[in-house]
Amino acid sequence: QVQLVESGGGSVEAGASLRLTCADSRTPFTINPMAWYRQAPGKQRELVAAFYLGGTTKYDDSVQGRFTISRDGAKNTVFLQMNSLKPDDTGVYSCSGIWRGNSYWGQGTQVTVSS
Repeated sequence: QVQLVESGGGSVEAGASLRLTCADSRTPFTINPMAWYRQAPGKQRELVAAFYLGGTTKYDDSVQGRFTISRDGAKNTVFLQMNSLKPDDTGVYSCSGIWRGNSYWGQGTQVTVSS
């Protein structure tokens, strides 16, 4: 029922910025929380940032101060503004959301940061 679709990834140089978007286009129900994960080559998937209704946010230490997660207050849409990108930020960024106790995932969008 929930379909999350990410967009905004790309290949950039270190220091550049990208803005990722994740949106659900299939359900009117509120998805909470919504979060961004990433998986780098050869590494486990890790939580990057999470947004809870009400405005509470959580960030991985590696992106604190550089990334900002935000959400459209009326839609199941979440954004990830990524500034000062580093090569270590490279990976597949996936959007996740929870609805009625179940986790839903998008297909992911590739972010590649070169030196």
